[in-house]
Amino acid sequence: MVTETIPQQTIVYPESDGKPMGETDSHRILLSDLIFMLQNALRGQVAYVSGNNMLYYEEGNPAAVVSPDVYVVFGVPQEVRRTYKTWEHGGKGPDVVIELTSALTRYKDLGEKWVRYAELGVQEYYLFDPYGEYLKPPLRGYELVDDELIPIAGTRLVSRMLQLELRPEGRTLSLYDLKTKTKLLTPFEADLARQREAEARQREAEARQAAEARQAAEAEARQAAEARQAAEAEARQAAESEVQRLREELARLRGEG
Repeated sequence: MVTETIPQQTIVYPESDGKPMGETDSHRILLSDLIFMLQNALRGQVAYVSGNNMLYYEEGNPAAVVSPDVYVVFGVPQEVRRTYKTWEHGGKGPDVVIELTSALTRYKDLGEKWVRYAELGVQEYYLFDPYGEYLKPPLRGYELVDDELIPIAGTRLVSRMLQLELRPEGRTLSLYDLKTKTKLLTPFEADLARQREAEARQREAEARQAAEARQAAEAEARQAAEARQAAEAEARQAAESEVQRLREELARLRGEG
């Protein structure tokens, strides 16, 4: 009797939900900026920073998926991934999630996602409303306590996981390093800073070259002056020698007379 082998069905985990992205310029730019800043801030640590991709949390169930705007997974190395599957990393889900919310997504961000992130063990959950459409103030933070995300107390939103302070500044969300008290740079600000540093180095190089040219000119002038002085001294010595010779010659002639 021949047993027929039934091929195992391949489970597909889509890289997109098929829905068009309909974000404002502020949302899109800020999302990219936050990922850039967090990747730089956590460069010395083992941490995966990503966002707006498909994050699957149940093997064999492609419907078990979320797509955080920005998230950080500690203990997972940074690399380019098409999707993120928790079971490929020991069941590790996001530690920090930032959602750039709006009136359109408010119920999902404060309802379905809020519950799902708590179930996934997200330690810190932040909501930022760039246009101030419904969040007052526009930034809200939650931390996981007893398997529930509860509001972070205090007037400052400081992430203990990231060691950063989150500050709403106009329509942007700025991040400040707690140790250095400095603001993390966006890609545009980083490029501008590099450009200014390059210009400063160029000015310093030109200043050094000008100083070296002045020093060379001064050294050349000193050498010329020293050469003139030596020539003048030699001429005086020759003149004095000639005068002395003439005096001696005159004295000899008088003695003979």
